[in-house]
Amino acid sequence: MKFKFLFALGLLATATMWGVNPKHEFRGAWIHTVHQPQYARQTTEQNKAYLTSLLDSLQMTGVNAVVFQVRPTADAFYNSKYEPWSKFLTGTNGKAPSPYWDPLQFMTEECHKRGMELHAWLNPYRVTTSAKDVLPKNHLIYKEPWRFVTFNGAKYFDPGLPENREFICNVVADILNNYDVDAIHMDDYFYPYPVAGQEFPDSKSYQKYGNDMSLDDWRRENVNLLISEIHNTISQIKPWVRFGISPFGIWRNESSDPTGSKTNGLQNYDDLYADVLLWTRNGWVDYMLPQLYWTLENKRASSLELAHWWNKNANGRHMYYGQDISATMKTPDLVPSTEKSQLRHKVELSRQLENVQGNCWWPGYLITRNMLGVADSLANDLQSTIALVPSYPWISSVKPEPVNGIKIKNGVVFWNGHKAKGTAQDVIQYVVYKADSSNTSAINNAENILGVTRETSFTLPESLKGSIIFVTALDRVNNESPASMPIKYN
Repeated sequence: MKFKFLFALGLLATATMWGVNPKHEFRGAWIHTVHQPQYARQTTEQNKAYLTSLLDSLQMTGVNAVVFQVRPTADAFYNSKYEPWSKFLTGTNGKAPSPYWDPLQFMTEECHKRGMELHAWLNPYRVTTSAKDVLPKNHLIYKEPWRFVTFNGAKYFDPGLPENREFICNVVADILNNYDVDAIHMDDYFYPYPVAGQEFPDSKSYQKYGNDMSLDDWRRENVNLLISEIHNTISQIKPWVRFGISPFGIWRNESSDPTGSKTNGLQNYDDLYADVLLWTRNGWVDYMLPQLYWTLENKRASSLELAHWWNKNANGRHMYYGQDISATMKTPDLVPSTEKSQLRHKVELSRQLENVQGNCWWPGYLITRNMLGVADSLANDLQSTIALVPSYPWISSVKPEPVNGIKIKNGVVFWNGHKAKGTAQDVIQYVVYKADSSNTSAINNAENILGVTRETSFTLPESLKGSIIFVTALDRVNNESPASMPIKYN
């Protein structure tokens, strides 16, 4: 698709007032596959072209991380050792795509070509979304039915069973062993959202494993164990792969806990049995991405209030904010602002909060459709420069060695690659900068970034002749090397 890419004078003036965009910022977009009919309707080649177009559009708007749903309902958008191909991919659970392709492999490679991260998004417990879903005959649910429960017409893994936690960890390990993903991601679906008049049917597993805990504490402990075990699985296989959670936007209301937020809505801790703050305190997750899908002034759950609350409760891990595109673009900003949407206010708020490192857009499809001009605003203004995903110093803080062997020939800059050792310090990307002088401080400015690449060469625009070029190296957790020796583009 094509964006307008037009600057209005007033918009440019406002952008100048706020200052330049940051060099380090998480700019994610969720691409969900559950209940998305287009994949099953399209051929393999059409799907590849469709996803390529999506990624091109997201890249043009400054997105640097794609959160791609690969396990929507205990099924797979990849060649899984444990679970069937997804009906949302082929139209039938268990049916492989034909002609064959692997969406996770494809998306990982295509994201990396564009200097973007791929976060593999899994739903842990959900097996079906309604009583109408038909599972393949070889599904685990028929082999070991006692491991599953039915709630509100849908099937779930019983979170109270240790063998189910082991199975989910095996699913994660299968992805890690076979795909070069940058992160494992889970959203807000742990225990299912409550339904009036219905109790989650886990009395048998509670009786067996409850250990005299209250039912609520036991359920929370089940989820805690899953999160810690997934963390351990990742650490043992590929410790550089991050683990991120995108919880519902309210931990607890102040009425339930004096340390909670000034809100009045459903609570992670009490209703979904997700003690998300414990996970960051214990270092089990690398980033928290709360879904702040409300408007800034929402009476029950103000995203302005929640933005400040989550900033205070980052617990030393990365904090990104999930932003709902529709609510953001349809709602004018708070008076006295004259902005027609709350987009600028939310982005700039996230940049002013000391413990927040970025945003993620829901759903990514609305960016590619340029809903109410969101793509124009991001591409031309709020994400107009390339940003690097922030580094994760608790995984590794060692900077790569500088790039050497830099030379320019026929408009292409070349350099020597780094040798990989299978660690977090492996260099996997390079950043190319332009500058007016040989002063290496140029690499501190996002406006000087020309591109991010996994190659050891980069084609320079002819318009930059006479400029100085620098190249830096990025490792698997985004630590950046010092600048290379400067070289002039003649």
